[in-house]
Amino acid sequence: MLTCKEQVARSSDYLDGQLSFRERLLVRHHLMFCPNCRRFIRQMRLMQATLRKLPKPPIPDLDHLAEKLAAERRKNIR
Repeated sequence: MLTCKEQVARSSDYLDGQLSFRERLLVRHHLMFCPNCRRFIRQMRLMQATLRKLPKPPIPDLDHLAEKLAAERRKNIR
């Protein structure tokens, strides 16, 4: 059985569907017996749903941003 710390480490991958079948079973087994981790997963799902509903910010001019970051990096290397 997973520890709570191991469960938390896998939470994002679990919610994103990126775990193997075996890992999903381990997570679900832990969630059956741990009310604190169930609460944590519910909170994570709520947060994901809330973030999905936020308006998307406009994408800035990527070329300008890349030039600015490159200039800043050159400045910091010197």
